Amino acid sequence: MLWIKSFHIIFMVAWFAGLFYMPRLFVYHAQAEDRISLDRFKVMERKLYFGIMTPCMVLTLALGVWLWLGWWSAPGITIGWLHAKLALVLVLVAQHFYLGKLMVDFKHDRNKHGHVFYRWLNEIPTLPALIGIVILVVVKPF
Repeated sequence: MLWIKSFHIIFMVAWFAGLFYMPRLFVYHAQAEDRISLDRFKVMERKLYFGIMTPCMVLTLALGVWLWLGWWSAPGITIGWLHAKLALVLVLVAQHFYLGKLMVDFKHDRNKHGHVFYRWLNEIPTLPALIGIVILVVVKPF
């Protein structure tokens, strides 16, 4: 089970890197004005989303389910703990798909937001979810 947990953490870190970096790309994309830059950001966003973020999300979730199947034998795990962690994971999955929708908007030149919006999106809700998940996993407050 430790190998599964290790790979779960590795893919989670890579997924989080994408969740933090994609809105940063959107910041620069929203500020870009020349066609070459706009096209370059579209390629970077597509490759990040489909080449890194989505596979890492799928593997994180799959390995998480595998770990969940053995949760009853893990010390310190309660139903409340599991529900709290799953709620935070659902926030991250929603964030992931929202970023995908925004990427499609940029792809079709339908961006409706300025760079300040994407600066806020860069941290919220991803940062609180990361903090919450790490505290739940390490401290196990309930």
